[in-house]
Amino acid sequence: MKAVHFGAGNIGLGFIGLLLSGSGYEVQFVDVNEERVALLNERGSYKVTLANEQADTTIVHGVSAINGKDTDRVAQAIAEADLVTTAVGLTILPYIAENIARGIERRIQSGTGPVAVIACENAIGGSTELKKHVYSHLSAGLQEQAAAVAVFPDAAVDRIVPLQQHEDKLQVTVEPFYEWVVDRSALPEGYPLIEGVHYVDQLGPYIERKLFTVNTGHCCAAYHGYLKGYATIQQTMLDEEIVESIRGVLKETGAVLTRLYGFDEAEHARYIEKIIGRFRNPYLTDEVERVGRSPIRKLSPNDRLVRPALQAYELGLGTSQLTRAMAAALRFDPAGDTEAAELQAKLQTDGISQTITHYTGIAAGHPLHDAIIAAFESTGSKQQEL
Repeated sequence: MKAVHFGAGNIGLGFIGLLLSGSGYEVQFVDVNEERVALLNERGSYKVTLANEQADTTIVHGVSAINGKDTDRVAQAIAEADLVTTAVGLTILPYIAENIARGIERRIQSGTGPVAVIACENAIGGSTELKKHVYSHLSAGLQEQAAAVAVFPDAAVDRIVPLQQHEDKLQVTVEPFYEWVVDRSALPEGYPLIEGVHYVDQLGPYIERKLFTVNTGHCCAAYHGYLKGYATIQQTMLDEEIVESIRGVLKETGAVLTRLYGFDEAEHARYIEKIIGRFRNPYLTDEVERVGRSPIRKLSPNDRLVRPALQAYELGLGTSQLTRAMAAALRFDPAGDTEAAELQAKLQTDGISQTITHYTGIAAGHPLHDAIIAAFESTGSKQQEL
C-alpha cells in the first residue's frame, strides 16, 4: 500500500509517517524543503526517538519524497495512492489543494478506486476544510465525479512534538503518548484501517475533547509561563500556582465537555491529570514561545479559549480561569511572532475593549468581555527572565 503525506516536518515524520509505516504503507512525503526531500530520497529511512527514560528509537524504512513544487509528480503520486494525509498547518491547506485536485482528476480519468484524504491538523473539521479548497479547483462536473474517487474523513490528532535540533536532520524526538481518531462513517465500506488509529462514528466529541483539553491546557501553560518569564513548558510546570491555573481551566472546559457529550466525569478527570502529566514530561524541552505562538488564531471565536468559554457561559458554568487565560494571551509578546506584534499594536491604538471584540468576537457589555478586561488589568506584563 502507498500513502502520500504532505509535510515532512516533525509531526509528519514523528507521528503520521511513523504510524503509516508501521501499518504497512510505503510513505511518500511531499515537502518544499529541498534538503529534507533529498535526504529522504537518499536514505529511504529516518529515526524517531521517544522522549522517555530509555530513549526508545524506531527506524522508519521504505520512505521517499517529492518536492511540492513538482506539481506533475505530486498529482501522479496522488492518482496512484491508497491514502493521502497532511500535517502542514491549517493555513497551508489552500496551497496544497490544487495538487490534490489534479491528482483526483487523474483518478477520475483512470477509474482508480477511492482514496481517503485525511487532514491531520489541530483544527475542527480539517479534512472538511481541505475538501472545500480542493473542490474550488474542480469544475461542477468533476466535483460530482470526485465523490466516487475521494473521501475526506475528519480526524483528531494528538502528539507533542517540540521544536528540536539534531545533528541528523531527519531525526525526530516525540512524546510516547499519541492519539489519532478518524471519522469511520466517512470511509467506504471495507477501506483498509491504519494500525494505531481509533475509528469512531461521531468524531465531534473527540475533537473537542482533545482541542479543549490538550490544546487549551498547553497554550494556558505557555501564556502563564511567559508572564512569569519561564523559557520552557517544563520549567512552567514546576510552578504549582500555574499548574493549578491550568487544572482550573481544564475543569471549566471539562464541565462543558461532560455536559454536552456525556463523557464520564471521573474518567474525564483522569484524562485531565494524564494531560497535565504529559506537559510535565522531563524528557521533553518545549519552548513557551513555540507553544504560545500565533495568539490571534488561539483567541479566535471557534478556537481553544473563546469557544469553550462561550459554551460554558451559555450553560451557566464557571469561566473565571478561561478569562484569566485569555487575558494572559493578550499579554503574549515574544520577538518574531507576527500575530503577537499585531495584537500588541491593536492594544496600543484601539485599547483593550475593542481588541477583545475584534479578535474574539465577544462584544462589549457581554459578561465574558468584562471579565477578560478585569483579568487583563490585574495581569502585569512579562517578568524578567528567570
